[in-house]
Amino acid sequence: MEILETIRNRRSVRSFDGRDLTPRDQARLLELFDQVPNPYGQAIRFQLLDGREHGLSSPVIVGTDFWLAGKLLRAPHAEEAFGYSFEALLLRAEAELGAGAVWIAGTLNRSAFETAMELKPEEVMPCVSPVGYPAARMSLRETVIRKGVKAGERLPFASLFFEGDFQNALNRERAKDLEPILEAVRLAPSAVNKQPWRAVVMGNAVHFFEQHSKGYVDKSGWDLQKVDLGIALCHFALAAEAFEKKALFSLDNPGIPCPDGVEYIASYSV
Repeated sequence: MEILETIRNRRSVRSFDGRDLTPRDQARLLELFDQVPNPYGQAIRFQLLDGREHGLSSPVIVGTDFWLAGKLLRAPHAEEAFGYSFEALLLRAEAELGAGAVWIAGTLNRSAFETAMELKPEEVMPCVSPVGYPAARMSLRETVIRKGVKAGERLPFASLFFEGDFQNALNRERAKDLEPILEAVRLAPSAVNKQPWRAVVMGNAVHFFEQHSKGYVDKSGWDLQKVDLGIALCHFALAAEAFEKKALFSLDNPGIPCPDGVEYIASYSV
């Protein structure tokens, strides 16, 4: 149940205590790169970068020079695959090493990161994260950011999860043994805390959907909120595993009528 405790207690960390990652922790992070697959089977190359060597920074981060980044080929479901694997990596880093992290997609010197990652035209580097040991106190900047996005808040359970179709909200009591697994999904991080995932439970199947918000799809069709859906799928799979439930992944669209702006993503059977 260690991963569940990490999910429940985790927060995005932007203020670090200034210590370098120990050689032992650096080595363990490198080992974890090969231990975070995704259900889409897409290959992701992760790297631990020293910001001093590559000139990497973000105006919202203080106290660490170490960064985690990943790249993969542009392909269908690349967003979800990256979200799933990167979230699994960050959760393992916190659970095993006590390392803090935060997803960053926009507030960074992206060109420097892409150069450090030797990014090719056919590849994409969706997000990065600082990694280090959390400071005893948050910086003023971090406090302001967290207040602005209401970082400690999440949508109510019944606003995210449904039974049978989108007309019937699912409450915690009716969710039964799925409740703690869905709660792990509810607690997942997302870009500016939009929480774009929705899920419909039908028997032993849980179907995930994206509730689109404006401004998250670029000219190439890349959808940042699909990265968030990958994070949600990761939380579901890891929580199911913690409760010794075998979660079978599927891309078979169940054909549930969707409200405007809602798109089917993937399913799990448990």
